[in-house]
Amino acid sequence: MEKGDAARRRDHIVNLLSSYGELSAAALAEMLDVTVQTLRSDLRALDEARIVRRRHGGATLTSATENISYQPRLAVSRDEKNRIGAAVAALIPNGATVALGTGTTVEAVARALTGHEGLTVATNNIHVVLALRMAERITVLLAGGEVRLRDLDFIGAESLEFFAGLKFDHAIFSVGGMSVNGDLLDFNLDEIRARQAICACARTRTLVVDHAKIGRQAPHSWGRFHDLERVVCGGGFPPVLKQQGRRKNCEIVEV
Repeated sequence: MEKGDAARRRDHIVNLLSSYGELSAAALAEMLDVTVQTLRSDLRALDEARIVRRRHGGATLTSATENISYQPRLAVSRDEKNRIGAAVAALIPNGATVALGTGTTVEAVARALTGHEGLTVATNNIHVVLALRMAERITVLLAGGEVRLRDLDFIGAESLEFFAGLKFDHAIFSVGGMSVNGDLLDFNLDEIRARQAICACARTRTLVVDHAKIGRQAPHSWGRFHDLERVVCGGGFPPVLKQQGRRKNCEIVEV
């Protein structure tokens, strides 16, 4: 099995565990049409990366009510996130004003923007700042407030006020998951408030999601994807959601 196939299969495992909670190795192997031996190798790799927890012949995510931590998220859909980042960067002209949220997919967008000139980027994400640190022709504005050390982002009232004072061209953000019906899902209310503030500060709102987010469960619902101007995602966006997007004039870009 090629490395890329294994990575996609492990992303699918994360997605299934997000949806079903706990699954046995046998059930996962059947769902993915692989041998139990191959599946156990995948679970071992994901357990070592602290993305899943193996127990009693099956597995669960490390937390059902909290997103997995930053370092393991970097490894999930890495190539796909880089493609998403490049696709979004191609849509942003030089000289634009851009608000960037949190998450490893948004960070990939920031890396892809480093060759632009004259951008003004506002963010509550320290990882975005680090991604742009060598981009001398980009002005970076950073929100203040309480730092979540786990994710190196700013939350709270100061961050919300920061975005409320902006009138930008583009807002680019991610979510914890998206239901099969197109609901935007997240793990806690602070994340939702920050994303809503970022969305409200710009004329064009772009949601960036890798394919593992589609169908992924999270406890809080706060909007619908088709109310946005654009979604940039990995291949395989559900056809029924594409139809919803077309009806609502939401552009779907698959990479």
